[in-house]
Amino acid sequence: MMMRHRKVLLLISLIGSGCAIGPRYQRPVVETPSTLKELAGNDQWKVAVPGDSVIKGKWWEIFGDPQLNQLEEQVSINNQNIKQAEAEFRQLRASVLAAHANYYPSIGSNPGITQTRNFNTRGTNETFSLPAAASWEPDFWGRVRLSVQSAVADAQVSAADLENLRLSQQALLATEYFLVAAADMQMEVLKSTIEDYSKNLKLTVDRHAGGVASRSDITLAQTQLSSAQAQLTDMHVTRAQAEHAIAILTGQMPNSFAIAPTKINGPPPPIPIGIPSQLLERRPDIAASERQVASANANIGLTETAFYPTLTLSASPGFLSSGLATLFNMASRSWSAGPGMSQTFFDFGRRGAAVQSVQASYDATVAGYRETVLSAFQEVEDDLASLRYLAEEAVQQQQAVTAAQESLNLEVQRYRAGTDSYLNVITTQILALGDQQAAITILQRRMNAAVDLVKAVGGGWDASTLPSATDLRSAAPVSPGGNQNVNVTVEKRTQ
Repeated sequence: MMMRHRKVLLLISLIGSGCAIGPRYQRPVVETPSTLKELAGNDQWKVAVPGDSVIKGKWWEIFGDPQLNQLEEQVSINNQNIKQAEAEFRQLRASVLAAHANYYPSIGSNPGITQTRNFNTRGTNETFSLPAAASWEPDFWGRVRLSVQSAVADAQVSAADLENLRLSQQALLATEYFLVAAADMQMEVLKSTIEDYSKNLKLTVDRHAGGVASRSDITLAQTQLSSAQAQLTDMHVTRAQAEHAIAILTGQMPNSFAIAPTKINGPPPPIPIGIPSQLLERRPDIAASERQVASANANIGLTETAFYPTLTLSASPGFLSSGLATLFNMASRSWSAGPGMSQTFFDFGRRGAAVQSVQASYDATVAGYRETVLSAFQEVEDDLASLRYLAEEAVQQQQAVTAAQESLNLEVQRYRAGTDSYLNVITTQILALGDQQAAITILQRRMNAAVDLVKAVGGGWDASTLPSATDLRSAAPVSPGGNQNVNVTVEKRTQ
């Protein structure tokens, strides 16, 4: 009889395990362009093909700045925001292990000693028990399977979020570093300008002493010198704040952190751009959004299982005896076993409302995923446009710098010869300084646009580095992601 019950329960379990509740997951379809608009007619930025040098994990090395390389290495090690995100990933990974454990029974024991006193006979009876308890809920309707799928997707969302944060913090450090470098370059220009203004002030004072220049020329020269000195002081504020920001990004206290004077070495390097469809696999924020859709899909099935009964199998074998010496005798054996089932018949629409809610949540995550993809392509196009037009603007601005310097030299010569007023000299000096400062600002913007483009195409990351369900269920430590080759093959992920 016992063997017959076991066969029946096994048959029910096998039949039930084949009942798949909930929709099968398919990645939402999104339209991707075949080409990028801003690449048309642009020889500097091109689509990467096999054999090209592509962005590797340490993407910042393309800028060729050893000091930047050293700072970037500290981000993944010491950045506290990244450490927090990594701990949150480990927390969700533990949720996967907990959900997967529900495939197996719970086994325990509750030994005890019970004393009973009879006041009529004034006797005491003792009962010794050593029971074992086991309970198991067969996954008839896929509750455990769907909860594991949801937990895996949530952990993968966290892993992708961590890599997106890592990339953002690395890009932010590069931007702040180029701000420091630009500030150093601006200060060098201002120092040189202040030196020239000081010489001009002395020249004007001498000319005034000789009766050639007026007193107003001296005041104009002094005003111009003081203004340049004030700009230099203000630039120290900009540099100091950027330096403090880099200290925090690298996990250091600002008071013990300093960056040696530096400069931006040339224009940004060419950046290989993968084919547009690869963007879906190369950006961690897109991967996180897609995994949110997968989690929402699993939650639909998990909510639908509430319409089906819950079956629990339990057993409690053990020993029960009135004496400790006879507790383990064959006659002291005891056991109990049996199934338990629960089913809700009427809930006045609660379960139906819950299903409608998770279906609406799924639709919302799908829309969010598609919006994330659209925004990603916008960012790539924006950065390509910035790099394209800033390169043209840099050439034009350099022409303006050269022309302004020539004009300034002529004006100073004419002033020395007494054929022109000092007001014309000052006007030309202001134009020359402004053009030099604008050229540095354009160079800084070009570097920032290059960093933004690297970030927009995912840095050195791709979706193949996300931990799989098997990885998340393993006992070994799991890396939430990594930096790999940018150019990867697009694959459809099914759950």
